[in-house]
Amino acid sequence: MAKYNDSGIVTESISLNSQDGISPVHREDNIILQKLGYKSQFKREFSLLETISFSMAIMAASCGVTTGYSYPLLSGGHFAMVWAWPIPCAFVLCVAASMAELASSMPTSAGLYYFSAKMASKERSALVSWITGWSNITGQVALICSIDFSCTELITTAIAMSTDGAVVLGSGATFGILMAIHLTQAIFCSAGTRILARTTVVTMVLILTTSIGATISLLVCSGDQRASSVDAWTKFENNTGWSNNVWAFILAFTTPMWALTGYDSAAHIAEETAGAARAAPIAILVGVLGTEILGWLYFIGASYATNSVSDILQSKLALPLGQVFLNVMGKKGALTLWCSIIVLQYLCGCSQAVDASRVIFAFSRDNALPGSRWWKRINHTTGSPVNAVWFAMVLSAICGTLVFSTAAFNSLASASVIGLYISYVTPIYCRVTWGKDKLQPGPFNLGWWSFPIGWIGISWVAFMVVMLLFPYTQTANVQTMNYSIVIVMAVFIFAGGSWIFSARHWFTGPVPNIDWQSDSSSYSEKHNTE
Repeated sequence: MAKYNDSGIVTESISLNSQDGISPVHREDNIILQKLGYKSQFKREFSLLETISFSMAIMAASCGVTTGYSYPLLSGGHFAMVWAWPIPCAFVLCVAASMAELASSMPTSAGLYYFSAKMASKERSALVSWITGWSNITGQVALICSIDFSCTELITTAIAMSTDGAVVLGSGATFGILMAIHLTQAIFCSAGTRILARTTVVTMVLILTTSIGATISLLVCSGDQRASSVDAWTKFENNTGWSNNVWAFILAFTTPMWALTGYDSAAHIAEETAGAARAAPIAILVGVLGTEILGWLYFIGASYATNSVSDILQSKLALPLGQVFLNVMGKKGALTLWCSIIVLQYLCGCSQAVDASRVIFAFSRDNALPGSRWWKRINHTTGSPVNAVWFAMVLSAICGTLVFSTAAFNSLASASVIGLYISYVTPIYCRVTWGKDKLQPGPFNLGWWSFPIGWIGISWVAFMVVMLLFPYTQTANVQTMNYSIVIVMAVFIFAGGSWIFSARHWFTGPVPNIDWQSDSSSYSEKHNTE
């Protein structure tokens, strides 16, 4: 029976033992979630396989390599293609392991900003949670747009390949394609959790087939055009404009840092996952490691298939790897594989849109976003946060207007990586400093190793954030400048200003929407009566 308290809050006492029809695994998940302060609002449709698939879907190795091939091509040629991928991968795995430990302990869609709040000191908890949440949302929205723009580039490149360069779309047509992708993804991502979960398995199959297929095709079809092993593994060519070869090589880390984002998605769908405390950390680690292996093999194949770096740099195609495909596979073979990657990139964007919507939902559930009362609503028909999906896609579409400025839009990819990785390491920093004795270990924990691994990840991200702010050429101008600092600072100024003038008076961090009673077999659900 409902009762109103003095604050206008409805309190309902619900017995956990009365949850008929719920499997033991789901019931245990719900109990863990309730201990974290939240009631269960989603159907747990994601299995372990589907959670791993979802994590890998956003990273999509074949898409990351295909669209990010130009960075190592410029920053060292063959040497950068082979070695600029595995070096960052080792450090990213440290970040992923630390995140997996936190996700196993606290499996909630609130994810990173919740981790920060619980690991930080009491006096800093709300501020750190606020910073983490806004950093993550900035990265999430920017990543949707950069993924979808990469999909647009794949499409425009395919058109140019099929017409032998006769049709080259301008910025207006490119913007139209980008908006069409956003619209269709918003519609698709408004579907129920079951449909989204099953789609991730299809995406996983596409990731494996396109990555392995591209690697084998590039190695086999290149034939006599194949670069020698000495060249493929060691030849260094600096075409960035930076005189320092070491720094030029480091700039090639942009590709793996961009490709290896989004693995926090496994934490954000924890409330839709069966056995989340176990499945989320496994999905994070398997997703990252699988992407790293597939991506490296693909880059090795691309290095062998690139007979002449200078010739590929002369290509008029938006994505230069398309020229390599044409050279070694011919038009028909190249377009067949290329179109498969386009489909995968589209599904990658869908997965990222779902991820972003869950972050927006969770942050709104804690009343931290303007219009939170709208974004935290669950659609009764689909059982998903449809309003949050459309809000994320509208914000991403607004970012898409930067397509008319090449320099500004290219900076968006760096901004997405900066925003996401700041949100990744903030809770890790809290864990290894203030939260040394606060963590209640879940099924996966690093034990003593969590501290050295955490500090390695933090140090790496600090270095990468600085690197990602640099332009890609030493003599930058208006057209080649890296404007990611403008994008990132604009968000931080807004978030910082809103904290100083408003949020610090009312935002206290994650807000429980249930209260445990003294009898552990029941809990109270709080519903705002607005």
